[in-house]
Amino acid sequence: MRPLVLFYLLVIYVLLQFSWWAYLLLELNSEVVEQKTELYELQKDQVPAHEVDFFSKELNQRTAMVVGEGLVFLAILLIGIYITRRSFNKEFALARQQKNFLLSITHEFKSPLAAVKLNLQTLQKRELEKEQRTSIIAKALNETERIHNLIENALLAARIESHSFQMHLEEFNVTDCIASTIQSRIIPGAEIKNIELDLEDNLYMKGDALAISSLILNLLENAEKYTHDKSYISISLKQVKKNLIIEVGDHGIGISDLEKTKIFEKFYRVGNEDTRNTKGTGLGLFIVKHIVDFHHGTIEVLDNLPNGTIFKVILPVE
Repeated sequence: MRPLVLFYLLVIYVLLQFSWWAYLLLELNSEVVEQKTELYELQKDQVPAHEVDFFSKELNQRTAMVVGEGLVFLAILLIGIYITRRSFNKEFALARQQKNFLLSITHEFKSPLAAVKLNLQTLQKRELEKEQRTSIIAKALNETERIHNLIENALLAARIESHSFQMHLEEFNVTDCIASTIQSRIIPGAEIKNIELDLEDNLYMKGDALAISSLILNLLENAEKYTHDKSYISISLKQVKKNLIIEVGDHGIGISDLEKTKIFEKFYRVGNEDTRNTKGTGLGLFIVKHIVDFHHGTIEVLDNLPNGTIFKVILPVE
């Protein structure tokens, strides 16, 4: 905030200096013409009469020159102020997003680690029945899977930013890829959201199977954040002509039209990390968008009925 105050003070100072410069030049021109006119009055017999008109024209020309140059300078100055102010806004927005990311990533690592520690301490200190032990181990595995996905997303986002992310294109069964990705999320004994699958059999495309798996995981995790326990998440896959259409829908709180234009930005999350209750780092949808772009596809954010959100991904088969 302090640099912005200094910037505005500097802008005010420059504008005042500019106004003073223009005033002095106009006053100087007026004084020169007045002195020439007075000199003419003293030397009427020696100076031709048309010289007075010349003095007046000269004053008008100099005034026009000062005003013209001043307007050009003022326009350049205002454009520079606008560009600088916009750069400040971008830097402040990026700094705020990075702060939110650090807060969220700290929370995202701290919570599952604390849960794993608590589960292990419970196993260490108590004699439990087999069913209870299985449930606790499943919860610990679920939390470690969360940590693993966080690390994978952070590394993948870094590779995307540095343009070092490379896809391995090959034809693969998308139906099996999505089914196995969902199955890998199901850990016996762990709590999971209700998921409804509607996948057409044996649909193939040319692409990166690992990237598509990451896309599904991130869309699924995003849906889980905003889905109530009694609600469900729907995942569908179908082929329309030469495109595959993947839809991941939830019945959560939904996304406003304003937020729909921003959610694919890196680190972007709705609200402030100090007061937000939902999990996440702001990297998931950023990664999803780039995976879709790498496959020359498109992604749409639609409103679900009666509430919630649908992410519609369209990918070319070849």
